[in-house]
Amino acid sequence: MKLYCLGTAGYHPSSTRHTSCYFIPEANLMLDAGSGMFRVQSLIDSDEFSIVLSHAHLDHILGLTFLLDFVAVTSLKKVHVYGERAKIQSIQKHLFAEAIFPVLPPIEWHILEDLGSEFWIGETHCRWFPLEHPGGSVGYRFMGKDLSLAYVTDTTASPESSYWREIQGVDWLLHECNFSDEWIELAIKTGHSWTTGVLESATKAGVQRLILTHINPLAANSDPLGLGDLNEKAASHDLQELIVASDSLILDISSL
Repeated sequence: MKLYCLGTAGYHPSSTRHTSCYFIPEANLMLDAGSGMFRVQSLIDSDEFSIVLSHAHLDHILGLTFLLDFVAVTSLKKVHVYGERAKIQSIQKHLFAEAIFPVLPPIEWHILEDLGSEFWIGETHCRWFPLEHPGGSVGYRFMGKDLSLAYVTDTTASPESSYWREIQGVDWLLHECNFSDEWIELAIKTGHSWTTGVLESATKAGVQRLILTHINPLAANSDPLGLGDLNEKAASHDLQELIVASDSLILDISSL
């Protein structure tokens, strides 16, 4: 079970990172549809796949407009897009407004509120839950054959947040970490997470395997989150795995 990190930046692309987009080919499942979606073309090997949206900020939905290209040059015929009602309505009204993008890709929309808190995508069981973020966001937990993953992005990593209860026992946590500790004030203001906040909360929640993503695009150095030695940092927080996602990184996330 592979996780393809197609876009790992938050807010806007940089010279090294595109915005949030992740693909699990074995589950035919994409997490968010940021500008990194252009990289999925070579991974498409069926006539449809599914996208779950955390929310409707542009860095998570821009790639929906790329789908027309894939229909033209791959076997793709339909894309299932899952999201909250208000977010999907905003995308339909604004992103696909005639004056902005007049040709609608072959999307079938699925409203989370109508599905209930749990639903299935193929053989993958999905559960969604609310996150704290300006404008609202949701996280997901995915369970299936050889898959145990939670996806939490665009939220603060407060240990009091209810979503930590939703991810208990998951094998892998893909969690945003937009800012290093130098930017805590801005992280709080914008509803994002910072390095120490994520690590400490993940430790309290018993997380064992943590992938950090949604990185500040202005942090262009080799250690954008100020982690230092990853092995040492993982050991000090009782983590078996600590990974900073980067564009084009492919991770084996098979259930353990």
